[in-house]
Amino acid sequence: MAIKRRRKANAEFSMASMTDMIFLLLIFFMITSTVVTPNAIKVVLPQSAQQTSAKPVARVTIDKNLNYYVAFGNQREKPVGFADIVPFLQDSYSKDNEMYVALYADETIPYAEVVKIIDMANQNNFKMILVTRPQ
Repeated sequence: MAIKRRRKANAEFSMASMTDMIFLLLIFFMITSTVVTPNAIKVVLPQSAQQTSAKPVARVTIDKNLNYYVAFGNQREKPVGFADIVPFLQDSYSKDNEMYVALYADETIPYAEVVKIIDMANQNNFKMILVTRPQ
């Protein structure tokens, strides 16, 4: 009889450890989802073999219709005129003076538009990253 009771005690399964694992996975995915910076504007980026490891804080996006969008941190992109880019980046720079500015430029736009943004960044001493897609 003692053997039967022992088997019965071993047959029970505690869900507490499984619940703990589920909550740990949930917390992990909640934290990692805040790190991702989605780009809501559809832009076809040019290809490049080399990718940068710097983390941009501010983003400037130029779509194929030459519309400008800006965002800081995890904010969604908002449309702006070219003249409003510098004040936005200066305000962002006051929040984080070690920030990088990521430039998302559609591969079909004229090269002069990219140069205008890079020149504007150089004049204001912003660190600029040109974002590309991997080959």
